[in-house]
Amino acid sequence: MHDSPIIAVTRQVPEAALEVLRTAGEISLSEADRPLTPDELRAQVAGASAIVSMLHDRVDGSVADAAGASLRVVANVAVGYDNLDVAALDARGITVTNTPGVLTEATADLTFALLLAVTRRIGEGERLLRAKRPWSFHLGFMLGAGLQGRTLGIVGLGQIGQAVARRAKAFGMEIVYSGRSKVDERVEGELGARRVGFGELLANSDVVSLHCPLTPETRHLIDADALRAMKPSAYLVNTTRGPVVHEAALAEALARKEIAGAALDVFEHEPEVDPGLLDLDAVVLAPHLGSATVETRTEMAVLAAKNVAAVLRGDPALTPVVPRS
Repeated sequence: MHDSPIIAVTRQVPEAALEVLRTAGEISLSEADRPLTPDELRAQVAGASAIVSMLHDRVDGSVADAAGASLRVVANVAVGYDNLDVAALDARGITVTNTPGVLTEATADLTFALLLAVTRRIGEGERLLRAKRPWSFHLGFMLGAGLQGRTLGIVGLGQIGQAVARRAKAFGMEIVYSGRSKVDERVEGELGARRVGFGELLANSDVVSLHCPLTPETRHLIDADALRAMKPSAYLVNTTRGPVVHEAALAEALARKEIAGAALDVFEHEPEVDPGLLDLDAVVLAPHLGSATVETRTEMAVLAAKNVAAVLRGDPALTPVVPRS
């Protein structure tokens, strides 16, 4: 019998987060430095009052039942929570939390880094040099696309989308966006952003940047038809969730030069990447680095830990996830 609540942590987190968790209960930290299998995950959480989960952990009703009646909170160290069965957890009276806000600027920075890398062919140029292939400067050498006066289409103008738009505005880009709802007029005014239909955004944007959550409606939002609707000179950037893009369709579209290029930080079957993308020069690939700064990843973990501590002491969660109606 444990005197204090058990807090199951599915993978190593920064020490600052562990310090917070120690004030709230007894930590059960996975020793495996990798994603747990479903059976391992259920074993890890057995008897836990709280679970600190990562985006690769599928926490559903079976995991909650493995934890048992003591489970009170699942704190996901991510903004997205498509890895959680929120409805099943809510039905069992379990609070679900995420980590919004703290990773906004880091993810927007990475988005714009990818945008610049693909439009200016930075990855392609670096590969040329590392391969020690001969080259010389001339006016037609490795020409990319400028951004000034071009249109950035943002799918999902939430916190991260808005932060990307601010950066794009500084580069002289025009901003259009689509999404489930219209943003505040003051935000539109600040960004010079105009809401358009999804089809119009695809047809008119020089860069399409994805910032919508992964839901049944957005899975494969960018499919073969959507890619054909884009300009042949356009670029696609994805830093949200991999399955928003039909990866095989993207590889085929790029191979056929239906669009100019793509930059991806997330993948449909992560950590696997569609083989068709790996040999294409017009693709920039990053291994899910959107929030990967020391400061941001620490803040994410600490926020998750503070959510756990709040719920276990009987207080409201700081950043609860509200189940969809």
